Amino acid sequence: MSRPSDHYDSRPPAADDLLNQPRLGVTGWLRWMWRQLTSMRTALFLLLLLAIAAVPGSLVPQRSSDPNGVTQYFADNPTLAPVLDKVQAFDVYSSAWFSAIYLLLFVSLIGCIIPRTRHHLQALRAKPPRTPARLSRLAGYIQRETRATDASAAVDEAGRLLRSSGYRVARYDNASVPGRREFSVSAERGYLRETGNLVFHTALVGILVTVGFGSGFGFSGQRVLVEGQSFVNTISAYDSFNPGRFFSDTSLDPYKLTLNDFSATYESKNLHAYGQPIDYTADVSVTPKGGSATKEKVKVNAPLRTGGTDIYLLGNGYAPTVTVKDPTGKVVFTDSIPFLPQDANLTSLGIIKVPDGLKEQIGMVGFFYPTQAVGQSGAFYSVYPDLELPMLTLQVYAGDLGLDKGVPTSVFALDTDKLTQIAGGKSGVKSLELKPGETAQLPKGLGSVTFENASPNAAPGDYAKSVLRFASFDIHHDPTGIWVLLFAVLVLLGLLTSLFVPRRRVWVKAIEQEDGTVRLEYAGLARGEDPALEAAVASLADRHSALLPAPDVPVNQT
Repeated sequence: MSRPSDHYDSRPPAADDLLNQPRLGVTGWLRWMWRQLTSMRTALFLLLLLAIAAVPGSLVPQRSSDPNGVTQYFADNPTLAPVLDKVQAFDVYSSAWFSAIYLLLFVSLIGCIIPRTRHHLQALRAKPPRTPARLSRLAGYIQRETRATDASAAVDEAGRLLRSSGYRVARYDNASVPGRREFSVSAERGYLRETGNLVFHTALVGILVTVGFGSGFGFSGQRVLVEGQSFVNTISAYDSFNPGRFFSDTSLDPYKLTLNDFSATYESKNLHAYGQPIDYTADVSVTPKGGSATKEKVKVNAPLRTGGTDIYLLGNGYAPTVTVKDPTGKVVFTDSIPFLPQDANLTSLGIIKVPDGLKEQIGMVGFFYPTQAVGQSGAFYSVYPDLELPMLTLQVYAGDLGLDKGVPTSVFALDTDKLTQIAGGKSGVKSLELKPGETAQLPKGLGSVTFENASPNAAPGDYAKSVLRFASFDIHHDPTGIWVLLFAVLVLLGLLTSLFVPRRRVWVKAIEQEDGTVRLEYAGLARGEDPALEAAVASLADRHSALLPAPDVPVNQT
């Protein structure tokens, strides 16, 4: 049915009936935006957005931690890399958009915490609310009658019982009913729940502060050491060094680290895991400035703490010692060269450059096989990562190494564009093949190359320590580590407290009746889910009844 034309809802609205809202103005809009930013919903959204924004940092290499990886990414993806660079994908954690989300989250959390803290402190100082007039409408309502005591004494006893159970208690007397005395006690507990909630959010802000700003005072650096080599904790001694934004080299604590020995244990009994590494141990000596050396061990997942830094064992491999002599027998080059492992059996690749002392500059591409074997195609490979039958092969190039132009070059790469191969490959001359202690002549009468035996006094065929090993160390200094741990513990404790501490109110009312009995009423109210509330009210009623001076009359319980 349609409404008649003269119905109130059918007539057109008059000008006076229109709702006129006041203009917000600049101040009003700013207040509205502040309230939106400091709402808990916004804080949770920003926290999720921060986690999503951190994903690109794990998908592409970052300049702060892997500058070589960034260079390689540009070489492999010449079209995509410049686009990613424009959106700061290689500097995610210092990018403008990541920092904006980070700062907005920081402000949002602080804006949530301050008013909630003020409100929580006010609630802690306030008395529990007055007892509701009708407790029968609340959860767990129980009614009992007794002649054992008067109403005032019963309420006092209930107040002591609740106070001993950790409740905040307030007593109220109701004299509004003539000729009938009515007393009640109001109790509440669970404010620790809100305290835990505030501790959780405050600790989360603490983590943001320490990670975002405190880590700027730290650094991380990498250094490769061959057995017998030493490292001094100075910036120039690192192979690569990544300082924090606020780092100062005066904060480096000087000490010397020496790699005395590196040992590896491999599986040799289980055929299904034959050759798998079982344990790596770097035996080192640490000498602080003005102190004496102490012997320490560094293992995987067991870093060494010294000089305010944590020293982690990252990688390892072999470092064959190669000596090059000119035709007269004069040594023009000798060094232990770290060879980079290429597979699980430590088939390793290394580059040797000899820029001076010979008629021509030479570069050698070496392959090292800890336990050399020959495949069906005639190619060498390693069948076991330990030194059982070591072999070093060298492909030799002669020409301009490009070291005299002042352009930095990698020690792990050899540019062969301006070099001529004189041994190995398609040169027509077989690659040089050397076992520890053996010497081979370089082509074109350039001289000789020797694969030095690190254990010259060992028995023939004993290659156990014939080749030196190297270890790669990551040296990390983070002054905020203890603070991050502390705040993380507080986050966990605050979260557990806010989840498992119930917030509830309980009331006990005692009413004197005309027949001389006292009616006792018990009820509770929970803030949020509290499945144990009714059981708690029933337990309170039972314990209270047991404390009264005499047994109750038959119970009327609803």
